[in-house]
Amino acid sequence: MAPIPKPSAEPQDSPDTYVGLDADAAERRARERGWSTVRALPPGAIITMEYRVGRLNFEVRDGRVARAWKG
Repeated sequence: MAPIPKPSAEPQDSPDTYVGLDADAAERRARERGWSTVRALPPGAIITMEYRVGRLNFEVRDGRVARAWKG
């Protein structure tokens, strides 16, 4: 029988530190800190609500991160 996959650990990084940053700079920083997926979304975007370990979401307004959350 195959081993049960073990999810990778999330970076010990607070999403709040990205709010206010330029969206491109925030994405670079997130990847440098170990986030495997970074998703930039416009305000009010319709998205799925499943939680993905290692994903960081940004709501981007006028080129800046207005909100950031894990999953």
